[in-house]
Amino acid sequence: MNAVRSTLGDGAVSTSPETLLQYGFNRLPTGDVEPGAVAFPGSTEDVQVLVRLANEHGVSLWPTSTGHNLGLGEHSPVREGHVVVHLGKRMNRIIEVNETLGYAVIEPGVTFRQLRQEMADRGDVLMISATSGPPDGGVLGNALDRGAGYTPFFDHFGMLAGMDVVLPDGNLFSPGDGSFEGAKTKYLNKSGFGPMLDGVFSQSNFGIVTRAAIWLMPRPPAIRSFAFTFPEDSDLAEVIELVRPLKQGNVVPTLLKVTSDLYAVGTEETYPYERTGGQVPLPDDLRRELRDKHGVGAWTVSGAFYGPTMEALDSSIERVRAHFEKSGKARYISHEEIEKSEILKIHLDTFSGEPTESELGLLGWRNGGATWFLPATPMLGEEAELQHQVSRRVLNEYGFDYMVEFVCGPRVARGLHIIMFDRSNEEERQRMDDCYAALVQAYDEIGYPIGRAPTDWQERGGERLSQLAQLTGAIKTALDPGGVIAPGKYGISGQ
Repeated sequence: MNAVRSTLGDGAVSTSPETLLQYGFNRLPTGDVEPGAVAFPGSTEDVQVLVRLANEHGVSLWPTSTGHNLGLGEHSPVREGHVVVHLGKRMNRIIEVNETLGYAVIEPGVTFRQLRQEMADRGDVLMISATSGPPDGGVLGNALDRGAGYTPFFDHFGMLAGMDVVLPDGNLFSPGDGSFEGAKTKYLNKSGFGPMLDGVFSQSNFGIVTRAAIWLMPRPPAIRSFAFTFPEDSDLAEVIELVRPLKQGNVVPTLLKVTSDLYAVGTEETYPYERTGGQVPLPDDLRRELRDKHGVGAWTVSGAFYGPTMEALDSSIERVRAHFEKSGKARYISHEEIEKSEILKIHLDTFSGEPTESELGLLGWRNGGATWFLPATPMLGEEAELQHQVSRRVLNEYGFDYMVEFVCGPRVARGLHIIMFDRSNEEERQRMDDCYAALVQAYDEIGYPIGRAPTDWQERGGERLSQLAQLTGAIKTALDPGGVIAPGKYGISGQ
């Protein structure tokens, strides 16, 4: 680390015990992963220096943006001893905003909160797509890990253009039109000359992205939300069948959320140990009591319409009311009721591009431990019900609550399982890790491989995908023979 200090200054790197403890922390069941050091570059040129020094000294780097991917690993690396490169500490500038063409050029430290405030300061011409996670999460880091939002611009990686990437040899590369110096379409055109290489830098370790444009949509004058509750766990298949045509026909412009009872109430409640004696999962009678208290169902469907005025959206609301109420089970919740509910307003915020801290209440359900299981769910009622039964069975068997939100598009939903556990209990942590392995195995058996993964499952997840591992390993060997950038991330290691 002396070489970094002598080149970039004393403040560019830290090896203090306090810093290593902070950057090794995560909420995952396998526990903290201590880095060898932490570096704080201030520019793309600094990152290039770090990469070249890492090659020279045989050190592996672990790039992170803001470290707010809670339940997926935070700053901590896949392997002990990696040097965490905290890009977001000092590289946090909004370089450019183009309101006419609808994009912002940002560095890795730009957060959803920061970008939202920038849009507000400029008069709300443009609207960001936020997650329901931490407002201080990094926009660029979330996109590169293929996180997503809820507006029509929900595909955050799909909305990136004009990336600047520091390659494992320290050279700078920009895919697409950005590979031509001075191209005026760098931030506009993803489909230029030759193969589209943007994708190899998502969920990978082939380079360090230091800048990119994120495309933004015009903010609509009016946003009107709606919700419907369904009373029974067994209603899921029918709910999915009702949701699918609304998205396939683009009747509803936002994605549609189908939220389970405990995922909803867990944002406001903690596990009632005093009433259960620690029994997990939560008994059905208490689940019903919490639903009634907070006005949600076993499943709550939510979405929103955009238009010129709230009144202009009356007909759209009546259309979805007729569609859902034909089931005879749905209870309608109006926009005005949603605004008054701490739980339901989370959905209105996400459909409106407003970063929210409200969903972080889930982290308090069982003493701070959290991990995400994120399979894809076909928009077929019988398949969603199959996944529901499999997840509930495995989680019940290992003693954890079933908390899930299906975020639904036209053909597939993201099945956002948040699994909460007591991180201070070593036995429960081990049981949680065993449970995760059982979930992965069970989903393998029904034909649904693991998707976006927490850092403690990235190498294990990659081992199961032999064809992918073989190809990505060959690319890694060609680009990064010294394993300088995050070996093991998403299971990618050189051969």
